[in-house]
Amino acid sequence: MLSERRLEVLRAIVQDYVGTEEPVGSKALTERHKLGVSPATVRNDMAVLEDEGFIAQPHTSAGRIPTDKGYRLFVDRLAGVKPLSLPERRAIQNLLDGAVDLDDVVGRTVRLLAQLTRQVAVVQYPSLTRSTVRHVELLALAPARLMLVLITDTGRVEQRMVDCPAPFGETSLADLRARLNSRIVGRRFADVPQLVQDLPDSFEQEDRGTVSTVLSILLETLVEETEERLMIGGTANITRFGHDFPLTIRPVLEALEEHVVLLKLLGEAADPGMTVRIGHENAHEGLNSTSVVAVGYGSGDEAVAKLGVVGPTRMDYPGTMGAVRAVARYVGQILAES
Repeated sequence: MLSERRLEVLRAIVQDYVGTEEPVGSKALTERHKLGVSPATVRNDMAVLEDEGFIAQPHTSAGRIPTDKGYRLFVDRLAGVKPLSLPERRAIQNLLDGAVDLDDVVGRTVRLLAQLTRQVAVVQYPSLTRSTVRHVELLALAPARLMLVLITDTGRVEQRMVDCPAPFGETSLADLRARLNSRIVGRRFADVPQLVQDLPDSFEQEDRGTVSTVLSILLETLVEETEERLMIGGTANITRFGHDFPLTIRPVLEALEEHVVLLKLLGEAADPGMTVRIGHENAHEGLNSTSVVAVGYGSGDEAVAKLGVVGPTRMDYPGTMGAVRAVARYVGQILAES
């Protein structure tokens, strides 16, 4: 374990390197930070930090920069995340409050995260597998054609056409709508098949075919839409950090185009906690020079999806973590109220 003083030296190196983009020397550290020890002691501490792999010398300069291991310890020992300023909090509220539907919420969230953190923002759509049914609507388009509209607790709306085997009257339609909603509203998607399996038997013989057809389309919708979707924004931000990538920025941009890679990066959506993956902790080789900060969001206690940012390892971790957490909290409130 590092002593508290050496940990303080590491913190100072991380803060200075993130702020200046320049390798940090012992003289600069003692001038900028109240470490309470001589430059010779700081040099000794830096030698120990380097021996243990927390900092490295990038070239022949006297300065040092943090390694992935150094950033990891810095993040793990953070006393707290940086709170957002009042203007930043107002900006979040003003932008997200105007959203009209789920696509709009996700789109605004991506833009907001990219602006606040100046990194690449990634927002996962709420997964239907972790959603509950808010309402099912059935609309008659023709005597034997219906529209099924499924609305989730996270504001997601799915529409499907239903071609009925026989004409279906308005009274039967109203009856089916009422019975469907009474059984499945507020219930998780995984529970729906069991809740509706005996529904056709409760209708007149001539209507059972249509009820079965409607139910099969409903259940298909639940299965089809389990595919994870996400939105990405602010990719241009990564080009501002070209010098932070040792070889070329191209592998990073290629990895960001792979949505499967990004979904793995965000991690399990059911885990609402903050995740910070630094450098080589990211399994995808193209992202070994980046860090990912992600957190779950949802309309209740359980996360329904993740959002986060991807940027160079030389990032303002306290500020980025604060922004990601704050945006997730606001999005969760909007989903709960929508």
